[in-house]
Amino acid sequence: MKWNLRLVAAQRGIWKATELQRRLADHGLVISAGKMSGLWSKTPASLKLDDLEIICSVLGCNVGDLLVPEPRKVVVRGESAAGGAE
Repeated sequence: MKWNLRLVAAQRGIWKATELQRRLADHGLVISAGKMSGLWSKTPASLKLDDLEIICSVLGCNVGDLLVPEPRKVVVRGESAAGGAE
């Protein structure tokens, strides 16, 4: 999955992680500076669905705007990442 938080935030005029962090806190989602930095700069390994719901609400977007499937990165048993048989 591709994590598009920065792109979606920028499309809504939010250019800094601290600004999004403040807006999330206004909606009840308090995130530490370290965790916010991770969400802003890389794909999170895990994310609570409740937190994702608040992020979507604050940004006025859908989950599909933030998480974009990358099917070519999924390895099917018996195939290589390039799609050929092993």
